[in-house]
Amino acid sequence: MAKSIEEKVEEHFKTLLDNLGIRHYGKTEEINGSITKALKEANSKSGGSGVNYPDIQLLLQNENRRDIPVMIEAKGTKGKLEKLTSNGDIELVSGDKNPNRAVQQFAVNGALHYGMAILDEGTYSEVIIIGINGTTLEEGCVKDPEAKAYYVSQKNDRIPKELADFTFVEMKRSNIDAFFAKLDKLSLTKVEKEKLKRDKEELLEQSIKGIHQRIYDDASIKTLLGTNEKLYLFCGLIMAGLTTEGVKPLEVADFYSNDDHDDNDGNIVLRRTKAFLRKKNCSTDKVNMVLNYLKPVFEKRDLWKPVNGESTIKSIYRQVKEDILPLLESNIHLDFTGKILNSLSDWVAIENDKLNDVVLTPRFVTTLMARITRTDMDSFVWDTCMGSSGFLVSAMEIMIDDAKKHIKDVQSLNSKIDHIKHNQLLGIEILGNIYILAVLNMILMGDGSSQVICGDSHKEGPKFIKSHRDTFPANVFLLNPPYSAPGKGLIFVDEALSRMETGYGAVLIQENAGSGSGDVYAKKILQKNTLIASIHMPDDLFSGKSSVQTAIYLFRVNRPHEADDVVTFIDFSEDGYTRQNRKKSTQKVNLRNTDHALERYDEVAAICLGKKPKTNYYTETNGLVIKDTVSLNGDDWTFNQHKKIDTTPIEDDFKTAVTDYLRWKVSVFLKNEVNTNV
Repeated sequence: MAKSIEEKVEEHFKTLLDNLGIRHYGKTEEINGSITKALKEANSKSGGSGVNYPDIQLLLQNENRRDIPVMIEAKGTKGKLEKLTSNGDIELVSGDKNPNRAVQQFAVNGALHYGMAILDEGTYSEVIIIGINGTTLEEGCVKDPEAKAYYVSQKNDRIPKELADFTFVEMKRSNIDAFFAKLDKLSLTKVEKEKLKRDKEELLEQSIKGIHQRIYDDASIKTLLGTNEKLYLFCGLIMAGLTTEGVKPLEVADFYSNDDHDDNDGNIVLRRTKAFLRKKNCSTDKVNMVLNYLKPVFEKRDLWKPVNGESTIKSIYRQVKEDILPLLESNIHLDFTGKILNSLSDWVAIENDKLNDVVLTPRFVTTLMARITRTDMDSFVWDTCMGSSGFLVSAMEIMIDDAKKHIKDVQSLNSKIDHIKHNQLLGIEILGNIYILAVLNMILMGDGSSQVICGDSHKEGPKFIKSHRDTFPANVFLLNPPYSAPGKGLIFVDEALSRMETGYGAVLIQENAGSGSGDVYAKKILQKNTLIASIHMPDDLFSGKSSVQTAIYLFRVNRPHEADDVVTFIDFSEDGYTRQNRKKSTQKVNLRNTDHALERYDEVAAICLGKKPKTNYYTETNGLVIKDTVSLNGDDWTFNQHKKIDTTPIEDDFKTAVTDYLRWKVSVFLKNEVNTNV
């Protein structure tokens, strides 16, 4: 094994920094108390307790006192600059349970370990990590020095972004403003965002299932809580624990497990939840409504009474604090409420769901539907069967991203984003146990849920639109209705579209609603609106929950469908995702991107929007796209009704028929069942 020249590598780069006039600090030197505290309190590179000593440390500063720590780790052996995972990520697993040799043996990996420790401490929201290496000496000097640098920030959810063509000259005092400007341009790509979101959602679902398993296995509370009460337990602990401006974060140590009717851990959660909702500008009615759902749970003595010195509430909150809150407080908006319902429905049916109508639409579908309805920063989006607000969350993300593209002034952008969150979204949900999830979901997105209504949408929808016509000109309608409703749910579509003057609507619905089972509503919809597209969805879209075949129907509002209007039919049964039944699967990942799912969803969106797709998974040539007209009766909206089956015989058909006939004759002859002259 080649001898390491690590000390010489370190000397080489320190000399380089000296020549550039860049102040640097050695292993045991202290830059400031915050950085020293971060390195001291973090687990060591080998896992467990110990002291962290980066080989070289810097603190970059500009005239506006923007400070960015720089952690540099040195190695001196061939191939030890960095180690990546099979997915191309910097391998980083450390701590008591998972010491990782990559952190110890590779320069970039070790530097990232230090960088993460600084971000964990909280004083700094950004850091630069640099790995340096070299393998050979020539006259006592490093002949082949190499360095690789990454920018790691909270704004990019701690995903390291490589600094292309990095040189140490960029960190000279005279170049620092240009260097910081370069850092500010680094952001996550669409693919990186989607991968990060999927990874975090999978981790979130496993964390929720872990807590639910703990509840399920506890004989003392297994029968104490019904399904709704489990929902409220999760929501209350999370709302009490989320960071709230002006309020000290709720720590596990703040629960005293008192055995007192008035001063107990349940009341602590209720008080903090009330403060949280008020800080989020929720109305008094909404605050009281949420608390009315939570009180019967957190007032249960069996939850707040101490057992061996600790209440069940405190014990479960510890898991929530460690495993769930960090994920929810990241910059990535996760399908949190959907994951809760997924976890609970693995064990028991959701209460109030006797007709199997509580089906959470997957995020990638809600996003697709928001895209094909042309949602942008000026849209006014509503959903009259809101569920846990998945459609509104997806629409909000698209609206905010669009605003960021078009508004450069920071103050104007922030004002627009605030307007989007509080004034351009409307959701209505009749089930109280699901409504509370919607409120929490929207709050996590930064909205005070001012236009999230609990009530009957047949009454509340028309009333709201009529009274807010000037301030809420609805032009995007998104829906996954209860399929047990009249017209398989098309009654909601007809009612909503009739209240809109412009825009688009998309519904994910039982497919046969468009093939004759939609009662009078399908025909009524076409009398005032145009069917643009029909998308045949995967038959296992709701794997483990509902087995109905679904389709997305896309409409243009307030333009009657004409007999010669061409509709685009898409067979999207293969969407690139592989699913497992949650109740039967032993795999941790219930949804896997196995065949270019992101690209496939982009292509379907492009087809529906009349744009040129970048891929060609779905074309008229391969039969997965059909352009055809429909009847004005509203009974031929499905892809299969327009699929052409070619019955013209070909030579291979003839050969097959002859072969089958001769095989039959031989068989009959051998059995001596007929005369050979037949």
